[in-house]
Formats: sequence, structure tokens, C-alpha cells
Amino acid sequence: MTAEPDQAVAPTAWTTARVAQLERLADRLVRLRLELEDPFDHVPGQHCVLRLRAEDGYTAQRSYSIASDPADPLVELMVECLPGGEVSGHLHDEARVGDEFELRGPIGGWFTWAGAPQSVCLTGGTGVVPVVSMLRYAARVGLPERLRVCAVGRTRLDLPYVDEVLDHDGLVALTRENLGDRVAAPPYPSELEPLIAGAERAYVCGSVGFASFAVRSLTELGFPAEAIRVEQFGATG
Repeated sequence: MTAEPDQAVAPTAWTTARVAQLERLADRLVRLRLELEDPFDHVPGQHCVLRLRAEDGYTAQRSYSIASDPADPLVELMVECLPGGEVSGHLHDEARVGDEFELRGPIGGWFTWAGAPQSVCLTGGTGVVPVVSMLRYAARVGLPERLRVCAVGRTRLDLPYVDEVLDHDGLVALTRENLGDRVAAPPYPSELEPLIAGAERAYVCGSVGFASFAVRSLTELGFPAEAIRVEQFGATG
């Protein structure tokens, strides 16, 4: 059973999440696929909270966007190990298949996409994760043309899901290395113009600095500010 994608799903109670698959990518990324004791539905774009609990009862938690399609029986997360990150550091360095964590979700109703309206997404780094859920959903229901994506990263290794974005005919803009014939640089206005043509909504996800850059780029191209939905993230104390 999956949720109707046009309705945001309210969060459930905490449940146990067992690591079914784990893949460490590059130096800072880890992909987790979790099997939930009490599965929940979600809508593309929502996130969840993962909580670690030590033997002495100490807890630490962090929010992570969901990459999996709503029809996927597992919950997929892509976690970037941040400097001093208590939760991300454990997941990247210590987590193993079979480990169990606490999970609560899904959360968020603003940054969701149900196949309409025609939309464009500008993402930076791991900000691509919730958009991957949207892409997977769009491909499954036969609406890939309704979602255009620009994913920005420093290098190919730093940017998760590059191949999925490219398979969707998305724009990948690397800023520190060339990609094919494209010279390393942020996305040019001439590259963004065809992506926003006809779009009624924009999704921006990334760091605070990236979000500022992306919103400015969109508005300078004439995209209405009120039609931009922003989700930004950063390190927590």
C-alpha cells in the first residue's frame, strides 16, 4: 500500500528501522536502505527523523530526506558525513547491515510533488535526494516530462544519483571538474532557461548558500518568487 501522492502523509510513531542494505560512496556519502518494523507511506519530497540510542539512554537524532519511490518497500536515505556530525558520522563510519535505529516519518507537506504542476528542480549536493524520490515516482507513473531537474555539485563523486539525473535528461552542473563537453562551472542562465520554460513551480534544495544562489538565478530569469518552494539544510550543533 502506498499513499496517494497528492496528499502529504502525517508522521507516524517511532518505529524500528533495520539496515537491509548499506553502500559507502566516495569519502563522505553512505546510502542506507532500511526495513521498517511498522512501514509508513510517504509522498515524494518528504523526510524522516532517524534517532540513535546509546546503551546509557543518550539519544541523538537528525532529519534526512527520503530518496525512495513511495512504492518501494524499503526507505532509502543518502547521508553526507558532516564535520563533527554526531549522527552522520556514526552512519558513515560505524553502521553495518543488520543494525537497528529508531525512525519517525514521514514529515513535511510543503516540499512535495504529485506529478502536477509542471515543475523544475534546482538542487545542490545532497539536496538532490528528495528530488530523486520525485524522479522515481514520475518514471513509475509515466510522467517524466512533468519534472525537469538541474543538479549542481563540486565533482561527480561528491554528487549522489548523478546517473539517475542524467538518465532523466536532467542537467548536471559540476563546478570543480568537467563533465563530458561541459566545462566546470555553476549552471549558466542559458542552461536554466529551457528548464524553466513552461514551469509553474520550482523546487530548490541545498545548503543555505546554494538556496540563495538558486532562488536568485530563477528570479533573474523571470520566474515568480511566490512559485518557488525552498528546502535548505546545514550542520546542526
